[in-house]
This record gives sequence, structure tokens and C-alpha cells, in this order.
Amino acid sequence: MSESLRDQLLGLGFKPAPKPEKNDKPKPAQSARPQATHKAKPQHSKPQVSARAPSAHKPKTREEIDLAKAYAIRAQREKEERIEAERLKQEEARKRREAKAKLAELLKDKALNDPNAEIARHFSYGNKIKRVYVNETQLKALNAGELGVVQLEGRYLLVTAETLAEAEAVFAPAIALKVDPNAPAEDDPYADPKYQVPDDLVW
Repeated sequence: MSESLRDQLLGLGFKPAPKPEKNDKPKPAQSARPQATHKAKPQHSKPQVSARAPSAHKPKTREEIDLAKAYAIRAQREKEERIEAERLKQEEARKRREAKAKLAELLKDKALNDPNAEIARHFSYGNKIKRVYVNETQLKALNAGELGVVQLEGRYLLVTAETLAEAEAVFAPAIALKVDPNAPAEDDPYADPKYQVPDDLVW
């Protein structure tokens, strides 16, 4: 019965379905499916990484939190101290510049240096031996405290005691030589011309 039905169908023009062709058609679809799964794998991997993140960061202990706070406070304090030190440094530099400018204005046309002076009057200034050239009259007045020496822009200016006092009030570090006539001679060994310092020892 089944064979006669099959024969009848074949006689009507029906042909057996080619099995190999049916098997080949799904293959492109199957080949596309693995690609879809490959694309989906990175997406599945991301939640896995994010899932590990909370476990990697363990809750900090109280000691660790307190230590971190202490370090943060210390770092902030050190930063503030550096900023304050830099501010004070800049403020001091500004005051020195202003004082030197005021001193230069004060000493303008008040220097008594004699271009023909040949006597070297030595004195100690800035832990070094310095000198200013004076004539005989100026040497006596300098040793008597009637004159003084002010340092300005690398030069040593001979000025009156009055100008010296004004200069000291403006910028005391610039006072290079201020003689006290009542002080013992040992305090200023260079006051006596016989105690001359060789030029090669002066810098």
C-alpha cells in the first residue's frame, strides 16, 4: 500500500526531497550562530569582572581608616606650612627691595667718597674684610664716629653720622661700618692705620 502510494506520487511528478540540500541550508545559519555567541561572550565577561571588583576591595579596618586620615591631615599641614613659608619669603624679599630702593634715594648725592683718597680703611662686614679709601681728615672723622660707611649695590659709601643713622633706620643690614668712639680699641683693630691688611687678603 505504501509502495503503491509512493509510486502514485512519483507518477504525479513528485520527487523525493534531496536530503543533502536540506542539510546544507541550515549550515550558514549555524555558522552565524557561533558568531553571535562569540560576540556575546565579551558581554557576559564584563559582569564577571564587575562582580569581582567588590570582592577585591575588602572593607578597611578602623586602624587603616585612622592611619589614612592621619596621613591626609599631616600632608595637608605640611602643604600649608610650605605655602606660608613661601609667602613669608616673598614678603621679606619684597620688603628688602623696597628698603633698598628707599635707601638708594636717601643716599643720593650724599656720598663723601674722595676719588683721590689713598688711605685704605679696613673693616669687617659680612664675615669678610672690606675696605673704603679715605683721606687723612676722613680717617680721623671715621674713627671718631663722625662718619660711617653704608653698603649699597656693592659699593661702600662714606656718609655723615646723621645720614648713617637715617640709613640704619631704613635698612640696618646696609650699615657696613659704624664706629663707637667710646668703644675699646680692641673692638676695631683696623682703626689704626698701622694695622693695614695686605690687598691680597681683601676680597
